[in-house]
Amino acid sequence: MLQRFLLLWLILLSGVAVFWDDFVPFDFHPFHASQPYLGYLITATMFIIGALLPRDEIQEVFQRWPTVLSGTFVQYTLMPGLAYLICLFFRDQPELQIGIVLVGCVPGAMASNVLTLLARGNVSYSVCLTTSATLLSPLVVPLFLYLAVSGTEIDAKKLAQDSFLQLLTQVFLPVLIGHVLSLKVAAFRRVMQRYGATFANLSILWIIATIISVNATKLQQVFFSLTIALLVINLLGYLGGYLAGAAFELDEAKRRALTLEVGMQNAGLGAVLAGDLFQGRDLIALPPALYMFGCMLTGTILAQIWSRRKPSAVHQGQESEG
Repeated sequence: MLQRFLLLWLILLSGVAVFWDDFVPFDFHPFHASQPYLGYLITATMFIIGALLPRDEIQEVFQRWPTVLSGTFVQYTLMPGLAYLICLFFRDQPELQIGIVLVGCVPGAMASNVLTLLARGNVSYSVCLTTSATLLSPLVVPLFLYLAVSGTEIDAKKLAQDSFLQLLTQVFLPVLIGHVLSLKVAAFRRVMQRYGATFANLSILWIIATIISVNATKLQQVFFSLTIALLVINLLGYLGGYLAGAAFELDEAKRRALTLEVGMQNAGLGAVLAGDLFQGRDLIALPPALYMFGCMLTGTILAQIWSRRKPSAVHQGQESEG
């Protein structure tokens, strides 16, 4: 129920976070109070994601490396490129520019795997793409952040170093350790399979709701222009992903997986990175947080449309792959 209606839960929880003070009589805001600890929450989430990776999925990344790396290449060139072009419309708001670039360069979201299943896509390929992009993020994200802030008052070199270390400790190592523990400890694997996905999804929902709540006033000021900008990035990401799949001569199931993987970004990670790397500049975290709403909405709609296609149109591609 949580994964199937993730967008609905996201809206509800964010609404609770935004209007908490209007309805709760005592002076304590759990979402605002949790803001300093969101980094630990994303680390725990990535640890669980690593534990939930199918046992043979890391091997699949290397066995299918031409197909997986070509898809990852599309994601890490198309999305940052789109984000850079769109952020040029926000020249007078440098913090939003950096936030939009951050949207484009973070790895794909775990939700893309769930929606790929709904869309009758190739779920194994989707998971491989998510794994590949996540493991490469400590190298790719610092590079694009360096380019984004070069020429500003921000120390680009220090930012690149800090983002590399943070992605290494908050993303790469937790995924790797979680996966190894899952392989070696059967009891741990069973616990993660039963409760892990629920905790991971709840943590992402909490992170986004917190960012939206903290920046609610600022969001009202830029909501329309920022929403349009992020929607353009999202929809062109889907289109570019599908066309790239066609150019690579992937079957329909893999094209759907690549489409959703490219267009859907790990907005929770982006929001936490923005908060940790740019302390005192809360507006930078707003584009990743808002993008979560957009990509969940459009991704769900697209997956629902594809789910109505005749299964045979998809299964033929999967069978030919085997």
